[in-house]
Amino acid sequence: MVAHLRAQYNKDFTTEKYRQFLEELHNIHPGQLDFRAAETPLFIPKWFTQKMLDACEAIIDKITTEDYHQQSENAVPASYNVPKEDRHPHFIAFDFGICKNEHNELEPQLIEMQGFPSLFAYQVFFPEVHAHHFWQPENFSTYLNGFTRETYINLLKQIIVADADPEQVVLLEIFPEKQKTRIDFHFTESLLQIKTVCLTQLIQEGNNLFYEKDGKKVQIKRIYNRLILDDLFQQSQEIQEKGKIFQQDLNVTWVPHPNWFYRISKFSLPFIDHPYVPKTRFLNEVKELPADLQNYVVKPLFSFAGQGVIIDVTKDEIDNITYKENWIIQRKVEYAKVIETPDEAAKAEIRLFYFWEPTAERPVATTNLARLSKGKMVGVRYNKDKEWVGGTFCLFEM
Repeated sequence: MVAHLRAQYNKDFTTEKYRQFLEELHNIHPGQLDFRAAETPLFIPKWFTQKMLDACEAIIDKITTEDYHQQSENAVPASYNVPKEDRHPHFIAFDFGICKNEHNELEPQLIEMQGFPSLFAYQVFFPEVHAHHFWQPENFSTYLNGFTRETYINLLKQIIVADADPEQVVLLEIFPEKQKTRIDFHFTESLLQIKTVCLTQLIQEGNNLFYEKDGKKVQIKRIYNRLILDDLFQQSQEIQEKGKIFQQDLNVTWVPHPNWFYRISKFSLPFIDHPYVPKTRFLNEVKELPADLQNYVVKPLFSFAGQGVIIDVTKDEIDNITYKENWIIQRKVEYAKVIETPDEAAKAEIRLFYFWEPTAERPVATTNLARLSKGKMVGVRYNKDKEWVGGTFCLFEM
């Protein structure tokens, strides 16, 4: 997006540098990186960064109101509701596509948002490994709001571990060794000195939870929750039974509380009126379908990683949806093919990480990840057998 930087980077790029970069990245935690690392970062000018931040702040203004808190009571499915909910989430991720408006000007468009963690630890190390092999411009940073590596990690520790003994803090997932994001779990363990624990390994005694470490039981005081309940309910009945701990009043602090995965999500979009947020409605509230359905996308509320999204929408497909209250219809966003690569230009999506300390009035933007795509959808699973696509990061002009 900064033309002279893109030209210089592409000129200096070699496949040998990329091979060495991948070798170092994969060898930190061998066998754990299960998605494609793109060949290039994004170079983001100040004016575009500010547009994204302005949109995020306007959205935060809306979702922190008492009205929205009442409205979002309907966001959490009754069977997924977890006791002891916090007043606000610890994390929010905002996904923006890089798009062009009717005046052919670049602008961000919000694709999705979630009150849930992302690759917070991996995105510390990934840009650093990249810098060992590739040129990066001066006065650009992966961090926002003056954050540095040290202050970012300190804030992450303060939110997740707080004043607890790290041994009593766990990263909770279901079969973490099978998750595509498992590389982040390993980096989280090394940054925070906490352990990744599978739901199936939890030991419950009354309202207390434990896990086994070195042959002894360790009581869990804080849970860094990476388990999505929608994923849990795709598992066997035996594992779902284990998951019923989520509905119990346990002596643990959730970071973040699982309810925020639903409260701040695709459910939020119909309540937001902003030029950088595509017009969105709950499908069950649409009395007459738009005549230009080709300009819309239909998404299930309770899914993740792009699963279930209908891109090429037809009336028949909508008619076949049974629980329309669990779906949204959104004005389609056309990504701009704006990232020049050796073969064809790529589309890009930027995820901004917001962290929210429990005592702070508002969350703050900290860092990011980005994804490059040449396929119909952005995401590593939709761009197989292509180059200059996959997971990456932004360097923001300071």
